[in-house]
Amino acid sequence: MNFTTTAPEMNSTEICVEIGKSYISDLLMGVYILAFIFGLIFNVLTLGPILNQVRSQNVLGIFLLNLSLSDLLFIFTIPLWINYYRQDHHWKLGHHSCSIAGFFYYTNMYVSIFLLCCISVDRCLVVTFPLRSKTHRTSRYAWAQCLSVWVLVVALHVLVLVNDNLTDAHDDKNNNDRCYETYPMQGPVALFNLLRVGIGFLLPLLVLGVSYWKVLATVGQSPGLSAQAKRKVRLLSFGVIGIFSFCYAPYHILLLARSLAFYLSENTDAHGSYCQFEQIMHFYFSCTLALSSLNCVVDPVLYVLVSNGVQEEVRLCWRRHKRTQTEQGCPLTSYNRHTRTTNLI
Repeated sequence: MNFTTTAPEMNSTEICVEIGKSYISDLLMGVYILAFIFGLIFNVLTLGPILNQVRSQNVLGIFLLNLSLSDLLFIFTIPLWINYYRQDHHWKLGHHSCSIAGFFYYTNMYVSIFLLCCISVDRCLVVTFPLRSKTHRTSRYAWAQCLSVWVLVVALHVLVLVNDNLTDAHDDKNNNDRCYETYPMQGPVALFNLLRVGIGFLLPLLVLGVSYWKVLATVGQSPGLSAQAKRKVRLLSFGVIGIFSFCYAPYHILLLARSLAFYLSENTDAHGSYCQFEQIMHFYFSCTLALSSLNCVVDPVLYVLVSNGVQEEVRLCWRRHKRTQTEQGCPLTSYNRHTRTTNLI
């Protein structure tokens, strides 16, 4: 993101990173098309059952609803990115729409990350302190956590959006019309990137790791759980950390590398080497950014489909639809309360 500041000393007509027509654009466009199609399908299909869980004051359902809303807000902006790569990295929609699209992109990323942390901590409390956590695991506390995440992430990105300066991304002299692909990086941007890596990725990854480590340790020593239930817990734990790492780790690792390279070039005054580094990294960084968009696909698959309550409602809804295809809607059948309280153990 590009704050208003003085860029590193370079000729006004010099291009730090050449971005032209190539197969890269088609590759990235394909990834975003897949994210849009499957993300929209999965989130819409699971939204009804999740709402039913929320009506039942299910804590997990509240987290999942906010996760789905965050994903859907981002999904509706994906066609803009598809068009961007179809036009070979030319935005052609004005810098205001670019700012808004970027706002939803990064807001979704970090809202999703922190909500995944909330879910992992909730699962940890359910398994390790089942009796003590009952007083705190209420719908009111869940909504308060979700609201806190939204307010924190949105406020930070609104601050960035207000101070953002994307006019240099629309460079008439060099025929550039990029969106969030402005080179060279600027000082405040590099600092903000380091904060994003530390607070927005490394800290949540630590929370996820510790939470599911305690879950696995507790479940492994529990004689009351069947082998199938323990296997489900292991799959969920490794799946969450694996998907989290697959979607977000590559992007944040390269973001860290680019920011450190900027500071190194600033201290050594080696701007030429810095631009060469950015030129090499551009393809890989664009791919990792596209990978991060796939979180809107894996979120409902990973959490909703392993949830006993939501999974059962989806199954009942599908069976009812097959029996009476002419009916509108799908009234969902209630099920055992004990099953609902043990979702995603």
